Amino acid sequence: MNKVLFTHSYFYRFDPKQWRFKQPYPPLGTIQAASVVRECGFEVNVFDVALKESPDEIESELVRHHPDFLVIYDDGFNYLTKMCLTKMRDAALAMTQYAKRHNIIVIVSSSDSTDHFEKYLLAGVDYVIKGEGEDTLRELLLALKNNESVESIKGLVYRQNEKTISTPSRAVIRNLDDLPMAAWDLIDLDPYKKIWLKHHGYFSLNLATTRGCPYKCNWCAKPLYGNRYNSRSAEKVIQEIEYLIKNFQPDHFWMSDDIFGLKPGWVNRFAELVKASNLKFKYKIQSRVDLLLEKDTVEALAASGAETVWVGAESGSQKILDAMDKGTTINQIEQASLLLKKNNIRVAFFLQFGYLGETRQDIDATLAMVLKLLPDEIGISVSYPLPGTKFYDIVKQQLKDKQNWEDSDDLELMYQGTFSPAFYKLLHRYAHSRYRIQRGWSQLRKRNIKPRALASLAFHIPLAAVQGWRLKKLGHAAA
Repeated sequence: MNKVLFTHSYFYRFDPKQWRFKQPYPPLGTIQAASVVRECGFEVNVFDVALKESPDEIESELVRHHPDFLVIYDDGFNYLTKMCLTKMRDAALAMTQYAKRHNIIVIVSSSDSTDHFEKYLLAGVDYVIKGEGEDTLRELLLALKNNESVESIKGLVYRQNEKTISTPSRAVIRNLDDLPMAAWDLIDLDPYKKIWLKHHGYFSLNLATTRGCPYKCNWCAKPLYGNRYNSRSAEKVIQEIEYLIKNFQPDHFWMSDDIFGLKPGWVNRFAELVKASNLKFKYKIQSRVDLLLEKDTVEALAASGAETVWVGAESGSQKILDAMDKGTTINQIEQASLLLKKNNIRVAFFLQFGYLGETRQDIDATLAMVLKLLPDEIGISVSYPLPGTKFYDIVKQQLKDKQNWEDSDDLELMYQGTFSPAFYKLLHRYAHSRYRIQRGWSQLRKRNIKPRALASLAFHIPLAAVQGWRLKKLGHAAA
């Protein structure tokens, strides 16, 4: 029993919003786990479903490879997998059924299976890995290969004698440099490259420099890596970047950490190594506004090639930020935005509407903040209750049948908000219209406007007027 076929359950085509963006990334977490297992002497293959059309396509792979184990290992570095989209769960369970027809042992590791392991076990999955998966998976596969008991392996859930057995949780990996480099050679990167070049003119790959997040925003789930924060050395990250540039020629990277460069001095060391290695690339990150204000941080980001920084602005209302336990201020959002722009780094805002207690005044404050600071990009959602969070515990009695979105463009408010679900869906479009108008006016004032931007203004000005009128009606109805 030494053949392992890895796959995952994030099909970009099943998520229309993300497929429309045409910014697909390989399953980094999956190939990281595959590298660990291969290092143990197993014969490893990867069936990457990211760009596939159907979970049915796995059957031919099962026939071709005849694996002893199918490991459905989702990419924990992709924030989209935290959302546990229903379509992706259905895909994982469909692939499980194909494997069971061939008498293959099925092992699953994902945020969704960690939170809802009973659903997976009832569907035929043999073992669910709770939390961070590499060490647990390694021990499990070796035990099964040698016909040994698995009951002492931490981080497992399985069925035995019609009972569900859940072993104690496993501590997260502290020294990330001990892990081998992800098995980039096991997947075909050419289709990704073609999509990026065709739609964006450059090729971006994903990297992870850290795991975990020590902050306690009460709506943010951390089912895999927890509240601890562990970092790879800057030297190891540079080695991987050099390997990727040499073998696959990306000119851009998405650093998929929850927070990039939190460890003191890390960003400065990274910038030094980029310069010393004479590397040329751009990258985007996620960070916090308070961290960006620490001395020399933004300057080091700029020196190392940072092109875009996404920050969790979330709201323009301090009342809402405090209710979220965000730990940041409106003033910090403004100061960090100005500092990034001063250093020629694009600033992008994550925003969310519909958090508990949010009023129309809070919404207006968020819109005012966006129009004043005018970030280069915005990403808007409604508050989404993720299992394992304080926010989820507060609203879980209201969730009833709908506890997951079908796709990331669903934007369905799943609990009782201040306004109706229809209000928030319209608000999402209205905020984007107002943002596009403001950016158009800004370009016009700088005499830098292009015909496409003029067309956007002509489209969005009357549209925003209609949307604003409809929002008032929906708001009055809610009142």
